[in-house]
Amino acid sequence: MDSSIATKDYTIERLCKNRFDDLDKLQRAIYRKPHAPGYFAKKYNTAYTGVENVGYLAYNDKHEPIAFYGVIPYFIRYRDQLYLAAQSADNMTHPTYRFKGLFVQLANLTFDLAREEGISLIFGFPNQNALHGFLVKLKWHLTEMMDCYNIPVGIPPLENLARKMPITRNMYQKYQQQVLKKYLVNAKGIENSVFKDDFAGVNRNSHYLNYRGYHDTRVLKLGKAYLWVKIRNGLIIGDVTCEREDFYDMMQQLHKLALKLGVHRIQFHTSHQTHLANLLAEKYESIPSYYVLFKDLSSGIPLDRIKFTYADIELF
Repeated sequence: MDSSIATKDYTIERLCKNRFDDLDKLQRAIYRKPHAPGYFAKKYNTAYTGVENVGYLAYNDKHEPIAFYGVIPYFIRYRDQLYLAAQSADNMTHPTYRFKGLFVQLANLTFDLAREEGISLIFGFPNQNALHGFLVKLKWHLTEMMDCYNIPVGIPPLENLARKMPITRNMYQKYQQQVLKKYLVNAKGIENSVFKDDFAGVNRNSHYLNYRGYHDTRVLKLGKAYLWVKIRNGLIIGDVTCEREDFYDMMQQLHKLALKLGVHRIQFHTSHQTHLANLLAEKYESIPSYYVLFKDLSSGIPLDRIKFTYADIELF
């Protein structure tokens, strides 16, 4: 597909390495909070899949970036077969240019590009504000809402307070490293737990885990269980490898660790019916979490067989 498309009011160009600065500029204009340097370059560098930079930027007549839509290629594994898929990632429109149809136009161009690149399925986790656009305007299919398990630790959010000032932030980071040292495992992630019940899910091979290194996450070993976690506004659990008989011992150790770290909650997100969801539901109450949506371009995978944990969501 042509990397540059001219319309009456805008120029639309495919994302490439020379346009990541424009993506940074657009993100700052909308959210007033910059990402770390090189964030978007790392995020869209999915060369390990054979496809990268799948998205489009729109520019005004001064060639200022005003909107973007992009997806991130991943592999989905189903019954020992790999399917090139992608996660719907960034959807940004400058406030001055909203309600002009740019989101739908850029998204449809990106879907056409995805087809050309061999992507057979796109999935996403839109928030409430974007849900209508995905379901009604883009004709995506909703399969479920994930469950969120918020488990209070019983202390004030000391971790959050420590991050508010540079001096306390640095002190807390050193303290955190000291506490975690005995639990840390030399790994960048863990196997996808949804495969345990013969569901389809994101294939987390070594190439994928190397790619996901642009986020600050760790792998911990508690007893016989392995956990992929990040510490930010709580102890956030991306996924767990754990047998049923070891689960509650692991949760007790996790609660003790959370106390040491000064975090006020432990949080899980998981699809229904999975091994992790079943273990959590036996003891804890859940609240609705992320919407799970799909646009099947050609995969033919039964969409209700594709399951996720929080580690599969780009935000983790």
